[in-house]
Amino acid sequence: MPELGERLAELIEGEEGIVAFITNNSFLDGVAFDGMRKHLAEDCDAIYILDLGGNARKGLKVSDANVFGIRVGVSINLFIKEKEDSSDAPQIFYYRTDDLWDKKQKFDFLNDRQHVGGIEWQPIQPDPRHTWLTEGLRAEFDTFMPIGSKETKRPTSGGETIFRLYSCSVVTSRDRLVYSDDLKLLQKRVHAFIEIYNTAVDRKRRHDPKAPIEDFIDTNDPRIKWSRQVKASLKKLELSSYEESHFRTALYRPFCQKYLYFDNFWNEERYQQHRILPTPENEAENRQIIVSDHGFRSGFNTLMTNLIPDLHTLAASDSFQCFPFYTYDEDGTNHRENITDWALTQFRTHYKDEAISKWDIFHYVYGILHHPDYREKYQANLKRDLPHIPFAPSAKDFWGFANAGARLAEIHVNYESQPEYDKLKLVQNPNVPLNWRVEKMKLSKDKTSLVYNDFLILDGIPTKTYDYRLGTRSALEWVINQYCVKTDKRSGIVNDPNRANDPQYIVRLIGQVITVSLETVGIVAKLPKLR
Repeated sequence: MPELGERLAELIEGEEGIVAFITNNSFLDGVAFDGMRKHLAEDCDAIYILDLGGNARKGLKVSDANVFGIRVGVSINLFIKEKEDSSDAPQIFYYRTDDLWDKKQKFDFLNDRQHVGGIEWQPIQPDPRHTWLTEGLRAEFDTFMPIGSKETKRPTSGGETIFRLYSCSVVTSRDRLVYSDDLKLLQKRVHAFIEIYNTAVDRKRRHDPKAPIEDFIDTNDPRIKWSRQVKASLKKLELSSYEESHFRTALYRPFCQKYLYFDNFWNEERYQQHRILPTPENEAENRQIIVSDHGFRSGFNTLMTNLIPDLHTLAASDSFQCFPFYTYDEDGTNHRENITDWALTQFRTHYKDEAISKWDIFHYVYGILHHPDYREKYQANLKRDLPHIPFAPSAKDFWGFANAGARLAEIHVNYESQPEYDKLKLVQNPNVPLNWRVEKMKLSKDKTSLVYNDFLILDGIPTKTYDYRLGTRSALEWVINQYCVKTDKRSGIVNDPNRANDPQYIVRLIGQVITVSLETVGIVAKLPKLR
């Protein structure tokens, strides 16, 4: 909002005045705008916000709800500064139009009210974090133990959180180039884009190191993607090298693994994943809890893995933070427990139980994050902050959550080792040759059967399978969505999940994910009650 900032700066520098502005309404509740709201409240004597809603990303209850026909929400704002200084707190007033109104009803409302005096304003009292819209926020949430914070990630921090280090998942900015179902094809692809890049570096070095980088790149070449970081590296004439050790197995989507070229140069951001799972050997002992970052759109989600996860692992529209049990040096040595001694002391003291270990706390957290009441009750808080973890009502309940979390961890991490659902019927078409190859699977209308291909239908899928949801899909629907042959239109790259050395892998995986889904639903239903 640069124009708004410029106008407000003019207002603040002057003695008095009013700025009337129609703008994107995301600054009203976005975490990124906490600082902006703080300064608005400090520098203005009165603020009036008429929120017209209409944010398509948050889900609209009626069509044509946006007054401008755009996807972002809209608000009319008045920022007022008086000539005389006042030590009193600013007066902030808010009104939101009905979510069920369409565009015409909102314009009729504006025509009818005409001016500020025609609105029944609601006064706003910001909380200590400069949150203006506090509806749904539960005050007790802030009294629970924070799962992590930016402050405790610092070496000098006292560590008064459950986890010391946490990290975003990996961001590639070139998924089609650095992810693949086929390792050999990915290796060829990586060779190609490294060669193209290094050729550009060589040309720029020989011709004119100071010339614009655009003179040396072809943005239409589908074999490489010139993202911000790669352009910056070219400008500095940095060469890239091919490393066999950088090919890793990653969790691309729920219960969907792909090969990844895990490289600081060709991944736009690795964040701290190189300290969480620096080598394949670390996957045998480490695990990390993936948690929805604040501002999520598809609901709060969590999953545990021992692999490097993608930024959008559980929902394409959301990003996620990862909380590992161990952290390492970049070469995979010097593993350290990531749960703080402070957290261990808190749990042992609260429950008067010295037998509680850090692994127990790790699994307790995972159990709590699955609790439906916790997710529903603190949904508004979770959209603004990372999870805060409450104590269970009793020591017995603590162990109930810890044991449930441990079992959830086992079946979610080792899903490929779980038994297949034994009541799933494999109905074969006798008129078609035996064929385990998938092109694109399709569920029946009642979702009790799955057309695997022309040869095979999988029948008898329990409806409870779909109660285990991760983002906008159930776990099984994620498998159906990801395990299909896809061709990238721009590059022509084909991703084929079928495994020549294990042709029945996908059929087996479907049975295993059904088992995992049913057991997850059963475990969650039996979790202890929270206060």
